Amino acid sequence: MGHVARHMLRLGIRSMWPDLRGQCLLGLGYSTPYLRVFKEECERLVAFMPASQGVHHWPPEGPCMVSLVDETELPLPDYSVDRVLLVHGVESTEYLRDMLHEVWRVLTGEGRLLVVVPNRRGIWARSDRTPLGWGHPYSQAQLSRLLRQNQFMPMRTGRSLFVPPTRSNTLLRSAPAWERMGGRFFPTFSGVVMIEAGKQLYAASPSRQRIKVRRPRVVQMPQVARRNRV
Repeated sequence: MGHVARHMLRLGIRSMWPDLRGQCLLGLGYSTPYLRVFKEECERLVAFMPASQGVHHWPPEGPCMVSLVDETELPLPDYSVDRVLLVHGVESTEYLRDMLHEVWRVLTGEGRLLVVVPNRRGIWARSDRTPLGWGHPYSQAQLSRLLRQNQFMPMRTGRSLFVPPTRSNTLLRSAPAWERMGGRFFPTFSGVVMIEAGKQLYAASPSRQRIKVRRPRVVQMPQVARRNRV
């Protein structure tokens, strides 16, 4: 089941980012199972895992490309990354806004963030047997609102993982058919929601409101003088 889920998510992520040649890619959270397709393509690739999740060696066949970091203080300069793939990060971190602010900081002006989260309406978020069943799931509207509140502008939305979380080999072998049917007939019940977002560089201008100005009352000096004498 885990292998099938990873394969379907790889296909979904790849459909969102079909070509990253010459790009600098940062994988944040538990993103290493989905980075291999970009390994030979990107100009530079690095993976960061938050301290709360722990870290493991990746890739197994070569030098380690993963670092254990504090997600609220990424060890990267400003405007240094073209793409950020955030998987198993939004739903599990205790410092959500600080982490998103750091992602905003390290992205270039034309950079893109791709967030992958468990779908609140999907079956996978309701099963404790899978990693998608832990943490805080999101609907598409909730995730879009979260990104806008943290200076990101949602641009594209994708969905993946329509096969049920089952150990049945028959159902798992039919996962590609589930993906085709689910994307066409019942996209609301996907296992994950993916949103690609760009940086919002300018804050929205506040709406103009009419301000009522109270006119000061004029008090005649003789009246004030008489009161003071009393």
